[in-house]
Parts: sequence; C-alpha cells; structure tokens
Amino acid sequence: MQADHCIKDKFRMTISDTDILFLGECVREAARIEIMPRFRNLGAADVSEKTSAIDVVTQADWLAEHRITAALKERFPAALVVGEEAYDADKSVVPALADAELAFVIDPVDGTFNFAAGFPVFGTMLAVTVKGETVAGIIYDPVLGDTVTAIKGAGAFLTRWDGQSSRLKVAEPAALNQMVGGFSWGHMEDPDRSRISANMAKARMTFAFNCSAYEYWMAASGKMHFIGHAKLMPWDHLAGVLAHQEAGGHTAKFDGTPYRPGETTGGIISAPDKESWQLIRREIVGI
Repeated sequence: MQADHCIKDKFRMTISDTDILFLGECVREAARIEIMPRFRNLGAADVSEKTSAIDVVTQADWLAEHRITAALKERFPAALVVGEEAYDADKSVVPALADAELAFVIDPVDGTFNFAAGFPVFGTMLAVTVKGETVAGIIYDPVLGDTVTAIKGAGAFLTRWDGQSSRLKVAEPAALNQMVGGFSWGHMEDPDRSRISANMAKARMTFAFNCSAYEYWMAASGKMHFIGHAKLMPWDHLAGVLAHQEAGGHTAKFDGTPYRPGETTGGIISAPDKESWQLIRREIVGI
C-alpha cells in the first residue's frame, strides 16, 4: 500500500496514514520475532487446547499478541485493544467495540491449528475501528511476507515482500456451478452442518483453509468467488470483511444486515455482488 492512499477525512483525526504504516510494521515485527522462529519448532508444552483438539493456542499466539498490544498501548494509550487470546480473561471487550472511540482488534496467529501442525497457511490480522465502524485492516502472511491492507473508502491493496503493490478486486459474478468457494461448516451444528456441507457440491471447486486470513485474501483478490462462516468473532472477520468490501465485494450476515464490530452471531457470507450473495444464501446456506 502506498502512503497516499489516505484515510477518509472523517477518520483522519483519529488514525492517520503514518499510523497505518506503523501498524503494518508492528504486525511484521511480531511475526519476525515471535511467530516464525516457532513455526515447526513447537514442543508439546508450547501447544494447549482451548475448547477442543482442533481449537488450540500456542506460545506464538500469546507472545505475538502481547508484543503487538504493548506497541499499540504505547502509541494509542486511550484506545481499546481486543486480542483473541486476552478475550478469555475479559469477554466484555468484544461488545465494547460497538461504541469504542478507537479500537484495535488482533488475531496474532489466525489458523493456529495449521500453524501448530506445521502447515504454512496462517496469518496475522489487525483491524482498526472508530465508533463502531471498521476503518482499516491488515492481513499479513508471515511465511510469504505479503500484506493485504484495506482502508475504508480508499481500496484494498496487496503488497509483496519486495514492495510491489497492486489493488485487489473480487472475482466477476458467475453461475454457481462455475464458482470456487469455501464455507466453514465445521464450526456449525446439525442440521445446518450437514445441509451446507452437502450443498457445497453445487460449486465447481471448494476449499477449506481453516484460516480466515487466507480465505479473505483469496476472496478479495478474486481467487475465490465466495466464502462463508457461522462463527463471527471480530478478530477473524473485521479486517477481512473490510478488505473484501474495498475490493468491490458484497458481505452481509445471513439475514442480510451488515456485519458490524461487536457482533458475534448470525453467520456471514462474502460474494462478488449482492445478486451472487443472494444466490449463495439460497443455494448453499439454504435459507
């Protein structure tokens, strides 16, 4: 992302272009110091279960989140900082996003199961919200060194490790049997789980990355036509939804309403446009 892709004027007094560059460096530094040295180097004591054997946390998650949080608190002492791992200690921080003057939402290692398994499909996500609206988002791939940066009203950009930058654009609409998509039905309960997983056979090709960072990058860059999720924790979605929308896509909850900071229920679909979104809701979600 180039520095002249500025924040809309209404947010300029709260978050600046220089701040966005600072946030990107925070994420990259955490990956360089805390995440990548531990990738494929974790011992049994470095990985813990949270809710199940497929919901895990590692030392890299904790330490990267701590490092990013400390940097944010130093630069923005009055801001609300919501980290995925810290949420377990204070669950009130998520609903507080709806009204916070300035907030930062961190997913230090999105795709922790992949990371712990040594599978190089994971990322770090950071979103900025102002008064209940997402105004900036960063998705960083620590393995490739690529960064997706989205700014409200100014677009979404992919910056490669060597500095080359390009604007992202979602896929063109297509017939369902020609679409490539993914749906996180693994976090759902029956009958929704069985219905949606069966309906995914209607698409031409499906992917299951178990990593929102990759899913939103794929959708925002036009590599996938649609993605869907039932679980709506803010660190998994705020940055990605903004990137998808700024790349020209349509994202909404299952009931058609916009997804906003602080919301955790309702399911979500991202598609190239509203008509494609309605098609996915009808033919895949089945409502």
